[in-house]
Amino acid sequence: MLYLVIAFVIGLGIPIQTAINSRLRSYVLSPFVASFISFLVGTIFLSIVTLLTKHTLLIPAEVFTASPWWLWTGGLLGVIGLTGNILLFPKLGGVQTVILPILGQILASMMIDHFGLFGSPVIPFSLIRALGVLLLILGMFAVIALPGYLRKRKGQVPEVTESGRLPFQLFGILAGAMMATQSAINGRLGAVLESPIHAAFISFLVGVILLFIITLIRRQLSQVKLAFGKNKPKWIWLGGIIGSFFVLTMAALVPILGTGLVVVIVLFGQLVCSIAIDQFGWFDARKSPTTGIQVCGLVLMIAGVILIKLV
Repeated sequence: MLYLVIAFVIGLGIPIQTAINSRLRSYVLSPFVASFISFLVGTIFLSIVTLLTKHTLLIPAEVFTASPWWLWTGGLLGVIGLTGNILLFPKLGGVQTVILPILGQILASMMIDHFGLFGSPVIPFSLIRALGVLLLILGMFAVIALPGYLRKRKGQVPEVTESGRLPFQLFGILAGAMMATQSAINGRLGAVLESPIHAAFISFLVGVILLFIITLIRRQLSQVKLAFGKNKPKWIWLGGIIGSFFVLTMAALVPILGTGLVVVIVLFGQLVCSIAIDQFGWFDARKSPTTGIQVCGLVLMIAGVILIKLV
């Protein structure tokens, strides 16, 4: 029971990380600078943990020569996923920013399982999984599309039209697919390095190097100093720690509980926390009261995720 509670708490942290990084972006004026700071903090944290557990940050030379090129792309995919969340949060709110990537994660993970991509074990797509996808899509429709439709029926024009949101929603799904791909790649890297913690460090290190180059090219590196100051809350630096802790704890819980159960509990925590952020406007998010239809949609999504991951 304790492990289930820990997994739930981990899930709660993901929307909080997104909200924190979104607030950080409001100070540094750039999603790339916000991502760079988050990745930098996470890299420092993971380097310390890696040194404490494996006592080295170095990679054997034979790993480079014997490994496929895609083994080192996890950091790139992580950059896109994290920066995407920072971009989406003020556009879509907490619920959609969490749910859309979840859909992308589920679809991409099933494709990875079905074809055994990135060295993953082959898990064929089944009728039960198809039913889970159907429930997931119905839940997505109830959470995202129906509230806007009902507001229009009542003559209430939303701040952002659904057509205006569509590109961001599609990008949210794509970002989720990249995050699932990153997990598969990092899982393979962890097996090669015989340490998931070391693999997480490498992924964060690649990400922080890429973001450093991007901010340097865009001449935004000096904006990092805007995150400092007496009027800046100290918790805006915690996004990278939360992301790192999520990676480490997932690596610890999966061998104990199994991937399916951990993923389901974590996703449930994400959904609950994202609703709370929208409902109460935490971390300066725009308040968006949860409707009964959205709650029903979330129940359908949870049922779909259970069918996909556990059955």
